[in-house]
Amino acid sequence: MSSEPVLPRIRPEIAALPPYKQGRPAGDDGFKLSSNENPFGPLPGVLDALQGAAQLNRYPDATAGRLRAALGDRYGVASDEVIVGAGSVALIAAFIQAAAGPGDEVVYPWRSFEAYPGLVLVAGATSVEIDNLPDGRHDLDALAAAVTDRTRCIVVCTPNNPTGPIVTSAEFAAFLAKVPANVLVLLDEAYAEFVTDADAVDGLAERVYERHPNVVVLRTFSKAYGLAALRVGYAIGNARVLDAARATQIPLSVTAQAEAAALASLESDGEILERVSELVRRRERLMAGLRDAGWSVPQSESNFVWLPTTDPRVAAAFDAAGLVVRPFPDGVRITVAEQDSLDRVIAAAREAAAL
Repeated sequence: MSSEPVLPRIRPEIAALPPYKQGRPAGDDGFKLSSNENPFGPLPGVLDALQGAAQLNRYPDATAGRLRAALGDRYGVASDEVIVGAGSVALIAAFIQAAAGPGDEVVYPWRSFEAYPGLVLVAGATSVEIDNLPDGRHDLDALAAAVTDRTRCIVVCTPNNPTGPIVTSAEFAAFLAKVPANVLVLLDEAYAEFVTDADAVDGLAERVYERHPNVVVLRTFSKAYGLAALRVGYAIGNARVLDAARATQIPLSVTAQAEAAALASLESDGEILERVSELVRRRERLMAGLRDAGWSVPQSESNFVWLPTTDPRVAAAFDAAGLVVRPFPDGVRITVAEQDSLDRVIAAAREAAAL
């Protein structure tokens, strides 16, 4: 007789789904370049705001009402056209669960944000992955052509994580003209603050959700604002569409501390511009150095760069140099981080190119 305990039945597709694997810490003299974290500390006023929100025995406002109002004022929308969640990925999960279930399809580019396949699977829907173009950009024509009567949601990621290129305004407009109005389109702009290409789509500045109520624009405080540890993101769109995600998201998932820190961060526009400008300068220097080292680097408009490669020795070469990068089967993503990391990254990349 077996001594093994009887365990509850788990959906087989969930049992086969690997859990999210976080980038490991770097050594004392190394650099963690695997998670696209901001190397700068909290913005002015954030730590004071956190101390002021230290009433830990009380639940937070489930609607993050103050932050929604502040974001509504910033972007010229009503507060019910804003939803706040525990990072933009939690909101993407809520929208997918609201739109798609068993028998439905979710279309997204690939390679793109590594969470997309798992979020679709958890919802019980079917993934339809559309290969990127050779330069790492989305193939928007193929994304639109993949729509069937089973399609409930399409995700567009710009700048694309992990390859870096953007979708232009003209490309996105042409894409939306081909997509049925009853298909939800999630415009994932988690890295929008780092974009310098004037042709890039800006879902909030262009207010695409007004012309196309099926479009929801997602942003986060994790990257440019440096609040990754607090998990707070937001989305803007048609209130009735957002209501569906409000019904599926986990209640009380945004802490009072996260809301207070995000509110304080919104008061530091000048500092944000300075930090982003500095990271963009580092990004341009890093891309130039990597190309000079022999790598074909897609044009990144984010806070990371992409080395297309299927050679596992490349990531190992960076690891040997004390650089923790993010390896994928078809490339390596490297965060633009501390100034002192740049020369070491370029030197390691030069060695890796000779493998």
